[in-house]
Amino acid sequence: MEKRKYSDRAENLKKAVAKRRKKIKEMAIAYKGGKCCICDYHKCNTALDFHHRDDTKKSFGLSVRGLTRSWERTRKELDKCVLVCANCHREIHEGTTQLPVETSE
Repeated sequence: MEKRKYSDRAENLKKAVAKRRKKIKEMAIAYKGGKCCICDYHKCNTALDFHHRDDTKKSFGLSVRGLTRSWERTRKELDKCVLVCANCHREIHEGTTQLPVETSE
C-alpha cells in the first residue's frame, strides 16, 4: 500500500474549501433574495456581489476569505449588505447609480 502524500491531501483540502465557499455563496445569495436589488439580474451567481451599505460597520469582506467563516458570522455580515450584480456594484462605487431607498436605510 502506497503512503498518502501531503500533496494528495492538500489537493483534497483545496477542493473541499472551494466546494464549501460555493455552497456558502449560494446560501448567501438566497438569503439576500437571489437577485440584484437594483436591476433584478439573477442569471449567474459569480456575477452577484455583496455591497456593504456602510463601510464603517464592515467587519470583514465577504468576497475573498469571508465565505470560509461560519454561516452565522457570514449571515450577520450579510445583514449589513445588499445583493447587487457586478455592473450595478461598479456603478454604485463610481457614483452613477444609487441604491433604492428601501435598501439604503
